[in-house]
Amino acid sequence: MLEAIPNAAAIWMILLLLVALVVAIMALPHNLVTSPPPAAKTVDPGYATELAAAADRAAAHAGRCRTAWQHALAEVDAAWAAYAEADAESRRVTAATAYPLMRRRRARTENADRERYLHRTAVAACRRREISIAQLNEALAHRGWDPRAHPTVQEAALRRAVRDHRLAGYRAATERERQAWETAERAAAELRTLRAEACAAPLRTTATMPPAGAGRRAEQWAAAEPVRAAAA
Repeated sequence: MLEAIPNAAAIWMILLLLVALVVAIMALPHNLVTSPPPAAKTVDPGYATELAAAADRAAAHAGRCRTAWQHALAEVDAAWAAYAEADAESRRVTAATAYPLMRRRRARTENADRERYLHRTAVAACRRREISIAQLNEALAHRGWDPRAHPTVQEAALRRAVRDHRLAGYRAATERERQAWETAERAAAELRTLRAEACAAPLRTTATMPPAGAGRRAEQWAAAEPVRAAAA
């Protein structure tokens, strides 16, 4: 037992030294041993303002695109209504040609009168924008048009040309409406992205700013450290 007493005393001395070291470390001020915070990704406060302004411009652009799409949609409805009216008129006039025409000897000037009638009605329809310039040229050149046909037959052919022109206009309006819709969708997606960034930017800016008074407390601890060292 006498030989074990020095060993036990040495173990107790080591334990006491460890406890004293831990107590001394815990007694030190925390601000003296803290290392500088890691560099955070800073966000310029003015960046949030720029994002907000960009979001406002994107909102105005999206509104204009939405209005343009609504106008294009209204044009589609108007074009379809015009086509439906032209189709009904074409059916009505075409139904009148179902009855056979009485054959008789024509006068010498009748063919010329029918040709003039075709030209006059085609020009009038083009002026009313019922047929296109290309269709008018076809009628004046008698390509696909019979200048010697009866006026009823010529009127039916003209009504069919009007119907075809209105159908082409409806298809073109549908294509413009589709493009306007895609443009409005892209503008809306860009607006949502900018608004999300504009909402998140102030939060990132506030999170990266140092708390108020942190710099002053650090300076006070830095100034007090040499005094304590000199006193020691």
